Amino acid sequence: MKLGFLVDLSLCMGCKGCEVSCKVENEVPVGMWRLRVKYVDVGTFPETKRTFTPLRCNHCENAPCERICPVSALHYLENGIVNVDRERCIGCAGCVMACPYGAIYIDPETNTADKCTYCAHRVAGGMMPACVVACPVGANVFGDLDDPTSHISEYIMQNQGNVKVRKPEKNTHPKHFYVAGGEVNLNPLASRREEGYNLFNNITHLKHIGGH
Repeated sequence: MKLGFLVDLSLCMGCKGCEVSCKVENEVPVGMWRLRVKYVDVGTFPETKRTFTPLRCNHCENAPCERICPVSALHYLENGIVNVDRERCIGCAGCVMACPYGAIYIDPETNTADKCTYCAHRVAGGMMPACVVACPVGANVFGDLDDPTSHISEYIMQNQGNVKVRKPEKNTHPKHFYVAGGEVNLNPLASRREEGYNLFNNITHLKHIGGH
């Protein structure tokens, strides 16, 4: 068994139900995240749109965080999940620096590493990850990549040529896939802030023309 995740970005509507359910299920501290939904505005007014991209641990087959951990707190489960053993973690933050996806943080309450574990505790009990259950449009797809009849395997097969991963050049072999994702979704350098944009100046300008 090799568990993996896929997000169909053509379905994601940015409701952040997955993000909220993740924080509640895993008691993620305020200001930290195991899963976050990034949004990017694209186009030129009035032809603009907002795109959404859920980001979480990629559970890489060749995970830098697992290799660098000096106490094996980051380790593989038999189902392919890259798990975190908080009892072993010494809070050195080596994994945080090694992860090319920025998916690991140090919990300020326990001083140990934390990240998405595909809700390993729920999976062990035969349940789906909290984010999958919370998604109202079925954009989150989870399952066994080794099983050709699983929902995720069939989804990948049906969307051949349109399935991508983040930062493939890192050779981490992620087990987190995206369908209908473009450069603006998966490449942080694909979108840039407009030259000269200043939020403070814009707010000041709006107040001035509003007569306040």
